[in-house]
Amino acid sequence: MGETTPEADPRKLAEEARDRVRFEEEALDLADQVYRVARRLVSTREEAEDLMQETYARAFRAWRSYTPGTNLRAWLLRILTNLNVDRGRKVQRSPDLQPLEEGDYYLYNRLEEAGREPSADQDRVDERLSQDDVVAALSAVPHDFRDVVVLVDIGDFSYADAAQILEIPIGTVMSRLHRGRRILKRELADEAVGSA
Repeated sequence: MGETTPEADPRKLAEEARDRVRFEEEALDLADQVYRVARRLVSTREEAEDLMQETYARAFRAWRSYTPGTNLRAWLLRILTNLNVDRGRKVQRSPDLQPLEEGDYYLYNRLEEAGREPSADQDRVDERLSQDDVVAALSAVPHDFRDVVVLVDIGDFSYADAAQILEIPIGTVMSRLHRGRRILKRELADEAVGSA
């Protein structure tokens, strides 16, 4: 008769408040990593900041769905990538359907076609490519492929973690990573040769 409901129990409320504060602190400790991934997924800093802000807003609203002790970084990046996919759908971005069979030696072939000795120019390629060139090249990669490249190559996630974050099979991660890297190589090669 004098029992309190669990919702009204002050101990339960205090415990839930502590859990939420702990969750928010742990999530905010990962903000730099989340921002770095967001920056690689979109073309401008403003878009990355917006994407990160949306990610944290959604995470803080859904904090009860996170299972303590599991990979919080992966959980946050899943939210981030889902928001980015939604954003891409809104913009109705269509993938660039260029043939992908150029070969893995695209830069070498382009330098050779330009009449230069590839070995002499390879040392200067890094000097020609600014960070903005790399970001621009990455933004030219269709978002399905770019998400995998960013998570595996930049975020240092395993194939299994990337598959979990993107909610796709590991085989799809490997396929998209291979194709995404090839597109990225082509974009970087075009930029390096074009700025020579």
